[in-house]
Amino acid sequence: MEKLTDVDWDVLISGTGLPQSILALALSRSGKKVLHVDKNDYYGGPEAAFSLREAEDWVAKIKEAPGFTPFESASISTTASTEEDGGKLSSSRAYTLSLSPQLIYSRSRLIPSLVSSRIYKQLEFQAVGSWWVYKDSESAGSASLNRVPGSREDIFADENMSNKSKRSLIKFLRHLAQPSEDDGAGEGDNTLEAPFSQYLESNFQVPAELHDPLISLSLSPRSPGETSSAYVVPRIKRHLGSIGVFGAGFGALLAKWGGGAEISQVGCRACAVGGGVYVLNRGIKHVEVPALQNGDDKLLPVQLSDGETVRSKFVVGSPWDLPTVPQTSSPGYTKVARSIMIVSSPLDTLFPPTSEGGPVPAGAVVFVPGTAGRAPVYLVIHSSDTGECPIGQCVIYGSTMLTGDNEGQSLIQSAAYNLVTSVDANAKVLWTLQYTQLGIDGASTTQQLSVAGSGRVYSFGPPSFDLAFDDGMIDQVRSVWDAITDGDAERGEFLQFENREGAGEDGDDESPE
Repeated sequence: MEKLTDVDWDVLISGTGLPQSILALALSRSGKKVLHVDKNDYYGGPEAAFSLREAEDWVAKIKEAPGFTPFESASISTTASTEEDGGKLSSSRAYTLSLSPQLIYSRSRLIPSLVSSRIYKQLEFQAVGSWWVYKDSESAGSASLNRVPGSREDIFADENMSNKSKRSLIKFLRHLAQPSEDDGAGEGDNTLEAPFSQYLESNFQVPAELHDPLISLSLSPRSPGETSSAYVVPRIKRHLGSIGVFGAGFGALLAKWGGGAEISQVGCRACAVGGGVYVLNRGIKHVEVPALQNGDDKLLPVQLSDGETVRSKFVVGSPWDLPTVPQTSSPGYTKVARSIMIVSSPLDTLFPPTSEGGPVPAGAVVFVPGTAGRAPVYLVIHSSDTGECPIGQCVIYGSTMLTGDNEGQSLIQSAAYNLVTSVDANAKVLWTLQYTQLGIDGASTTQQLSVAGSGRVYSFGPPSFDLAFDDGMIDQVRSVWDAITDGDAERGEFLQFENREGAGEDGDDESPE
């Protein structure tokens, strides 16, 4: 078997996060010599999924090597419990907890890419059903949990909404349904640059009590008064336009068995079947970028973390997988507090059927409005049908943008505790993983692909905090794929493959080692 140093590689991909894995998938039938390495001993990078023991190992690594990943301040806590007082944790392997529980909308460009690349049958998707708004108060008995209407029928059936509010909301939804080059409804301040709350009040007379339900559909990390309509309106359209594509009453999906980690695994597997070489526990230490001219085929010497040096025409990674490569611009990182909680109850009432006779969803979204200038909290609940926890339990993924007071974790824990006890008074949070993640706020910053080394070294932008899959990732991967395959007769169309001869649509069962 050839040594890694004996091969002139066409592309060296560092890290097995979602963009790197989709690129590996795109190159899986290109005939290119692909070396795919990861400094970790697991697949998925920022999208990885862990058992309980693997989560403990991950926390230890975060503490030992701060700055080595986009994560920091990780910790785990457990609550002593027994079957008699509300359940207990199962074995470590009974859980598959995702660092990236992203929703995938039915209209997302990722879905047709998974279909055209012939890997969709290796994945299983489940419905994300209801959106809820939970509001708590210091006054006893004043907490409320209300389902966000997802259609005109839901609006008319809502007994808590006045007729005037229903008419204004229908007016807004009718406006969204109109094909128009300009979503603005007026002049001057009545534009999409105005805060969403002002946009709703000025143009559609939507009362303030409906602003939170509407902005929750956009998954905005900020309050209605702090988020521009230009950000919110297209995302509400995305939400509403996705409903019914794959089934009545829902428009968002989640990947079973670990979300983005499962998609990463399938992409890497496809590249391995196509001849790609995979090496875990080995990352990039240094990339030497000599002076290059246009059309120069000189290979880049790349020193791996074990001291071995390989040669590759292109090098691709993320800011944390290419630590010594100079970036062309500052990404402007922000921080989000995240938490993963295992709950002793299935919280069944959060998962009503998506419609009469429709499927029981495996995911639900709860929006907890922010107060006193603090960002809202999102609680994304996954049932045991996702394969992430045992039957009789559920997993809550909490997140909120960090503000100056740095109280994000306490806000998540308070919101989750109040929600859990309001739904099931006997339920307990059995296990909690807390951490901070660095990335970009999609409401104010766009992911950018960084290029260095005369167009030979590519760094994907830092992850977006959007709770739904960001289609901009596909654009970044496409740009890198175009550069690597430029002028090649075998390049084909991006992520469009025919069935392999002698294989079903499920593809091969080989896995990367």
